[in-house]
Amino acid sequence: MCRVLDLLLAAAESPVMFPDRQSRSFIDTRVLSRLAGLPLFARRPMQGAVSGRHASPHRGSSVEFAEYRKYVPGDDLRRLDWRAFGRSDRYYVKEFEADTNLRCCLVVDTSGSMGFGSTGITKIDYARRIAGTLGYLASQQGDAVGVACVAKGVVQNIPPKRNAAHLRQILDVLEQTQPKGETQLAAVLHELAETIRQRALIIILSDLFIEPEVLRSSFQHLRFRRHDVTVFHLLDPLELSFSFRRPMRFLDMEGGPAIFAEPNDIADRYDKALQAYLTDLKKVVLESAIDYQRISIDENYEQALVRFLVSRAQSKGLR
Repeated sequence: MCRVLDLLLAAAESPVMFPDRQSRSFIDTRVLSRLAGLPLFARRPMQGAVSGRHASPHRGSSVEFAEYRKYVPGDDLRRLDWRAFGRSDRYYVKEFEADTNLRCCLVVDTSGSMGFGSTGITKIDYARRIAGTLGYLASQQGDAVGVACVAKGVVQNIPPKRNAAHLRQILDVLEQTQPKGETQLAAVLHELAETIRQRALIIILSDLFIEPEVLRSSFQHLRFRRHDVTVFHLLDPLELSFSFRRPMRFLDMEGGPAIFAEPNDIADRYDKALQAYLTDLKKVVLESAIDYQRISIDENYEQALVRFLVSRAQSKGLR
């Protein structure tokens, strides 16, 4: 992994062309140039409208052999394997893997808690960088990209399409969205599972401030609909360490009551509750076959994306 990152960072930077000339505060063209050599692959077969680089559930024309099957009237005679006929005196047809494009749906949590950040960057800013970069990379390889900004409900939803003007619209939405209100992520994911008709790569960016068991049914609903689901779990370093030093008032950024507390009095209970939450969440994502990426937002987002893209490449084409 480190070797891959070193090679990417040392690579010559090529110019990156955007669908518009407008600069984006959350897009770094140097990062895009370095990540251009790492394609975004689906872990599950996708159903697309055009030829692409992702495995399809259907058979088609490609260079990768899939299997033999018995000839039936109407099959293309050019696909008959005459060597197999010579060995068995039976007609067999060669089948090959079909490759297609995918639909990439970026689901960005825009609830109030995503506005928190103690290191000079908020969780929503980090989510913008991840979503914008992945959206650009997917668009460049011919995939359809869409975005859904969600909080108590679906705040804004742009269905996946594959053209430059559409990518510009997605980047506009990401730039303009602001964290506000409470979260109803589980209910929103159930809604998206029903409204995204065709199987897709669904990338969720959220701090997941919700009980893991509540998330279980929404994750399983998405998987039942044959979607390939990735979750980027974004947490601030202070949320992981709780390294507060003096009494302070803790505000609920999603509208709940404020709490005044002495950190030393509650640190042990907080750490115990946090570890129980993370353990339960890990169990849920493993049992739901979710691609789970937990990230502290003080980590360089490029490194997080390299780790994600390399792991995707290693699991390409699983059926």
